[in-house]
Amino acid sequence: MGDYALLTGGARNIGAAIARRLTQDGFRVIVVDAAEPEHDQFESFVRADLRDPGTARHGLARAVAGRAVTRLVNNAGIVEPASLEDTSTESLDAVVAVNLKAPLLCMQTVLPAMKAAGCGRVVNISSRAALGKELRSAYSATKAGLHGMTRTWALELGRIGITVNAVGPGPIRTSLFDAVNPADSPRTKAIVDAIPVGRLGTCEDVAEAVGFLVSDRAGFITGQVLYVCGGMTIGAA
Repeated sequence: MGDYALLTGGARNIGAAIARRLTQDGFRVIVVDAAEPEHDQFESFVRADLRDPGTARHGLARAVAGRAVTRLVNNAGIVEPASLEDTSTESLDAVVAVNLKAPLLCMQTVLPAMKAAGCGRVVNISSRAALGKELRSAYSATKAGLHGMTRTWALELGRIGITVNAVGPGPIRTSLFDAVNPADSPRTKAIVDAIPVGRLGTCEDVAEAVGFLVSDRAGFITGQVLYVCGGMTIGAA
């Protein structure tokens, strides 16, 4: 049997694609999400609302009970889009809880097993928005903060065999993207036209990057941010 992999936000879209990739690669996937998974690519599912630290701690403890988790993918996240003027401190707190506090709790939960095994792979799902994006004050701040935690954890844990990296998706076609960006909309066309490779990303594009970084093959890569964005990050630079 394969190693255990803990995946937050694994119910659908990018999370579902990551669950499929990890399962196909032989990992025993534990999905932690507030919603029921829309797929069957996991060994176990734990329902937990990561917005509340107490609930998150309880759910994570149940998820890893009796399991030595050596892979962690922090995919859960919320956006709460708003202009600068309309961004409330309550909204900021909610985004910080899921996008920053939850990854920290997950890391602390699985760290003892990784230390005992002398190995571990951690992938934090970030976003191209970490570089800055309109109407994303809270979201972009937390994703940039996740980069800082990624690098810090990489420095602290590298000598005990644990690598920590981040994957930053650009425009990815998900159910949410399709809902707010109709295919025939001029705005959608403008988004696609701005992508150097000429197409939207797929959930599988992100999952393939994650699959490599959690594998044994990626043992000399740590503290890095890999943008899966079709070249948009280069264009922005």
